[in-house]
Amino acid sequence: MKIIVAGGDGFCGWPTALYLSKQGHDVAIIDNMIRRKWDNELHSNSITPIATLEERVAKWKELTGNEIRTYDGDLTHYDFLREVLKKEQPDAFAHFAEQRSAPYSMIDREHAVFTQNNNVTGTLNVLYGIKEIVPDCHLIKLGTMGEYGTPNIEIEEGYIEIEHKGRKDVLPFPKQPGSFYHLSKVHDSHNITFACKIWGIRATDLNQGVVYGLDTDETQMDPVLSNRLDYDGVFGTALNRFIIQSTIGHDITVYGKGGQTRGFLNIRDTVRCIEIAANNPADRGEFRVFNQFTEEFSVLDLAKKVEKVAQEEGLETTIAHLENPRVELEEHFFHAENTKLRDLGLEPNLLTDDVIRGILKTVVNHKERIIKENVLPQVSWK
Repeated sequence: MKIIVAGGDGFCGWPTALYLSKQGHDVAIIDNMIRRKWDNELHSNSITPIATLEERVAKWKELTGNEIRTYDGDLTHYDFLREVLKKEQPDAFAHFAEQRSAPYSMIDREHAVFTQNNNVTGTLNVLYGIKEIVPDCHLIKLGTMGEYGTPNIEIEEGYIEIEHKGRKDVLPFPKQPGSFYHLSKVHDSHNITFACKIWGIRATDLNQGVVYGLDTDETQMDPVLSNRLDYDGVFGTALNRFIIQSTIGHDITVYGKGGQTRGFLNIRDTVRCIEIAANNPADRGEFRVFNQFTEEFSVLDLAKKVEKVAQEEGLETTIAHLENPRVELEEHFFHAENTKLRDLGLEPNLLTDDVIRGILKTVVNHKERIIKENVLPQVSWK
């Protein structure tokens, strides 16, 4: 297939583009490089050195003979997007090109407004572009499990059957987003639902859990292909922050009680899920929702896993509890269905001690790049 990967320079998009190219698909990347600019804004960095996108795709072609075309531009600029769609005529559009950080969206009014403008407008433009230029193109949209929040019932995959006053219907699962970022994803889902209904667009929403891991087989082929590893309080995941903290002798800092529970998956499973969705497209007019995660952990579970591996590696570290900068339940029921991708062939890579150890060793190798001031939260919801 011809597949566009929007946001193809980012943590999920880059290994996805390589993986799809390796599988024989004809891949193009759209990216405006803003993720690199946010590092400058936040005085942060990736632990792993990141080559330019031009260097990355050149190295990929040198190693494999496969060309990945790149387009430097913004999905909020519709004229740009239209021209790319006209030129590429994609069969599938994998959409990673959104501001993905809840803390970033909560910094202040400007960051909240930017997040919603960027994410919602960009996705609306993609929907109109597909309708106008490539009406049979399959939109594969990266959503988030954070759309659901933490309801006191089991989370279904996108939809729930409800009986009310003697009548039944299948309705979108209720949404309880926890940040302006997560709200933007909910708006996306509603807009895609509507576009599928009125225009017959085919779309799959991948409500992804928290992604961990660093490498795929493809990114390990050469240092120029390395993926980024974020650790700061804005873009770094809890697992990454805990690993970095253990490496520099800092307490492993858990927000509040640490009972906050979420779905998780390995970056290797992220790229495989995109392939599964592409190979099994939604029907015209269908808006599918897959819950894209493989395991559930609490924040304290992750802290204990990192503490165990770090101590086995001779590092002295302990778990500490911080006042939670977020407004969220710290102890709650959480269980979600995640069978649809497994039924289509996903074989999960699980969070083992060796996975944590591999990330830790990479961090140790690049320890001099750690900016210690960034390992604690600096954004408050309150």
